[in-house]
Amino acid sequence: MTTFRLTPAVANAFPDALIAVVTATGLRGREPWPATADALEDLEQQLAAGAWQPADEHDPRIEAWRTAYRSFGTNPRRIRPSVDALGRRLAKKGALPRINPAVDSYNAVSVRHGLPAGAFDLDRVTGDVEIRYAHGDETFTPLGEPGTTEHPGPGEIIYTDTTDVLTRHWNHRDAHRTRVTEDSTHVAFLLETLHATRDGDILKTAAEELHGLLAPHAQQCAVHYLGPAHPEATV
Repeated sequence: MTTFRLTPAVANAFPDALIAVVTATGLRGREPWPATADALEDLEQQLAAGAWQPADEHDPRIEAWRTAYRSFGTNPRRIRPSVDALGRRLAKKGALPRINPAVDSYNAVSVRHGLPAGAFDLDRVTGDVEIRYAHGDETFTPLGEPGTTEHPGPGEIIYTDTTDVLTRHWNHRDAHRTRVTEDSTHVAFLLETLHATRDGDILKTAAEELHGLLAPHAQQCAVHYLGPAHPEATV
């Protein structure tokens, strides 16, 4: 079991935050996922037809994260929240990347609902996971760069386990060690909002949508929530 914990300092700074943790066990990442393929194609077709656009930096869901980034010293024009970067890529290229079915699923849900998303292979996570302010001496190896070591800035919000940093700048980029591959079988997927009173229903809809994409390809799926009122979730 892994406990996800929102530390008091972060909870106090962001009292309306809400995070959905969608877990899947017995995941089968090497079989066809037709519903995920359809979800990606549907977004791309709607974009091409002018019927829908991804949320941009003027959308309140994205602007909230840009403001949060500035509060802990990150320039959101240079280092973007994941959903901002993903939406900009889709708007520019007209297509979302195809990584693997599990990652493609949370990418589709993220950009459709304008919410940052990420995922950790829980078999590669050590101990519990905390969302906290960095001290500055932690280490981080970026996704796709196994030979690179970075250090978060002091005061930057990070996800971290007992080994090192899992995500920098709250939700900008995940770590290489806990990346989700076709062979990952025990995964925690994350969806986040900073304004639950406004966007909580969007978050819950997105979490259920992601659950629906994962469930046909897993032995078991569940949705958990954590926020200032309930700062821990054991998955």
